[in-house]
Amino acid sequence: MASLAAAVSMVLVMLASTLGWLGVLVEAVALKSMLSLRGLADAALVVRDDLARADLGAARAAVGRDLVSRPTATLEAGDVASATVESVAENLTDAFLAPLLFFLVFGLPGAVAYRVINTADAMIGYREGSLLYFGRVAARLDDAFNLVPARLAALSIAAAAGIAGADGRRALSTMRRDHARTASPNAGWTMAAMAGALGVTLAKPEAYTLGAGPAPTSADITRAVHLLAVAAALALPAIVAVTLALK
Repeated sequence: MASLAAAVSMVLVMLASTLGWLGVLVEAVALKSMLSLRGLADAALVVRDDLARADLGAARAAVGRDLVSRPTATLEAGDVASATVESVAENLTDAFLAPLLFFLVFGLPGAVAYRVINTADAMIGYREGSLLYFGRVAARLDDAFNLVPARLAALSIAAAAGIAGADGRRALSTMRRDHARTASPNAGWTMAAMAGALGVTLAKPEAYTLGAGPAPTSADITRAVHLLAVAAALALPAIVAVTLALK
């Protein structure tokens, strides 16, 4: 499926190359459709507002609908806030840095292939039953594709913390200490960095605990979204510069 999507996008690139500046615009629109930081931030802020109003039922529904795949019906307020902050941290990689990096290195086909594999992992990764084989393939491909982007995203969060009123040193130390506590070889990097930056504990019941401190609150979701924006702004010129230097 990823190969087919990449092939289709390659045809689009070939057609766009014949259109001059209009072709550049077509590619830009196609790339923008694969970057979803704004949607991620908006979804997180919906949960924040529900928690701030003490509407736990709405917050549980929103985080389960838009941000995480774990069961949310029995989560306490701190668990809902934690799931939201975790999703914000992890999706700096999935929704922004990785597709952008693949675009800069491999062009639009690379970005499209990444998004197809990432979406397949989210939908069927490690799923049991008839989808077990395909789910494992999708999950392991996603793990491989995110090895570099996830670590760059974690460093971006730590750098953002250092200039945005959070704790950059604690982000780095927590990232080094706790990144391997998750089943994913990648997600723990950004989530641990965010936990350290905010000074909170991020936890998925019976799965992992990252950081040290109180459970996050609605205010910490605001801080996480702010760090997301700053980290993305820092990462963008850095990866563009590195990519150009390597070409």
